[in-house]
Amino acid sequence: MAARSIWKGVLSFDSASLPVKLYSSAQDRSVRFRLLHDQDMAPVRQHMVNPQTGKKVAPEDIERGVEVEPGVFVILGKEDLASVEPEPSRAIEITRFVPRGEIGHQWYQRPYYLGPDEGAREDYWALAAALEESGREGIARWVMRKQEYAGALRLHEGYLMLITLRHQGEVISSSDLEPPGGRALSAKELKMAEQLVAALEDEFRPDEYRDEFRDRVLELIEKKARGEKITLRKPVAKKTEGSLTDALSASLAAVRKKGKSRG
Repeated sequence: MAARSIWKGVLSFDSASLPVKLYSSAQDRSVRFRLLHDQDMAPVRQHMVNPQTGKKVAPEDIERGVEVEPGVFVILGKEDLASVEPEPSRAIEITRFVPRGEIGHQWYQRPYYLGPDEGAREDYWALAAALEESGREGIARWVMRKQEYAGALRLHEGYLMLITLRHQGEVISSSDLEPPGGRALSAKELKMAEQLVAALEDEFRPDEYRDEFRDRVLELIEKKARGEKITLRKPVAKKTEGSLTDALSASLAAVRKKGKSRG
């Protein structure tokens, strides 16, 4: 099934412009549960209730407010919120290009694919080639569906990607963390740690990273739908080793044993 674009825009920097289409590069596959009444299995609904009277409040009688002091609220109506919404635009403005890898992973939020719109294929591949050759990525700003975004324009397997970035106030600096304490590793422990990293060196295999909880839930649903009796399993607690050296030795032995079994 071919991917469908969710939005169209125009990528621009200086005097250049490139019509593009935005595609989702990830999807939510969480299992969705319905809330049911345990007496007759009828779906239940959620309502807004006034805690002082216990009565249901109609949607048209609900206001949005922010508590600025205990018991004091600033009310924001639809007109108030509309007055601060950004102007609608299709422009994705590239403000600068930075070295690839300069943006820390904690800034990245949601990835999208960018594809060329009609008549822009040559310019699209030219920009992709320029990013590949220069080793850089762009910093972009745009408005989509009444919300302002900042993002990184990156290259992935020859295709352009636009990854939304978190805002400055949302990112916690590593300088705010407490430095790890403890003693320095001995030469033996350091060597064993390096051997463990080397033993686990391999390529990234995306097919190995499934949502195992989701798979177990779906399997459980299928079994219960067939009327099968479910046997609950208790998780087995892992044993902790007495020292770092013992833990490294056990990990190395397990990795080597696993490697032999594969061979």
